[in-house]
Amino acid sequence: MIALIHVLMVLALALGLNGCAGLGSSALQPGVTSASEIREHLGAPVAEWPNSDGSMRWEYPTGPAGTRCWMLTLGADGVLQKAEQVLTEENFARVEKGWHTGQVRRLLGKPAGIDEFPRMPEIVWEWRVQPMIPGQIAFFHVHFSPEGIVTRTSRREETPDDYYGLWFGFPRGMLTPH
Repeated sequence: MIALIHVLMVLALALGLNGCAGLGSSALQPGVTSASEIREHLGAPVAEWPNSDGSMRWEYPTGPAGTRCWMLTLGADGVLQKAEQVLTEENFARVEKGWHTGQVRRLLGKPAGIDEFPRMPEIVWEWRVQPMIPGQIAFFHVHFSPEGIVTRTSRREETPDDYYGLWFGFPRGMLTPH
């Protein structure tokens, strides 16, 4: 049983990495790749935002379990200007009290999950992110008032035992090497 779980975890990881590899490939070249080539290679973006200079920002998340969200900037001419992974510590630090949901979404992309806590009252958006401690599973959270205004941010890291055990009922210690 444990061997089957390990095989499934390795397979899931391999599939996840393969799904992300397309953005890092040579198929997307700033100054060269056109909007139609991007759509052909990656499909339609999850969201598109027009910028005041006529350029566009396209969103390609790898969530909910992925730890990357790619934002592609296309010039007014429809050619790729840059591709950036936006789930970074630098961008997390940019989120400020008072921001609206739209500002956060445009900066960080689609959250992996949204939870409402009526008794707090707050709404929490969650992204799975790169852990600071190797082997952990990490999340970045943005907390909003019921009106959709940022009140604070937070971060949490869990062991695979804690995270997967919660969902699948694995015994403690089953997923962590000894």
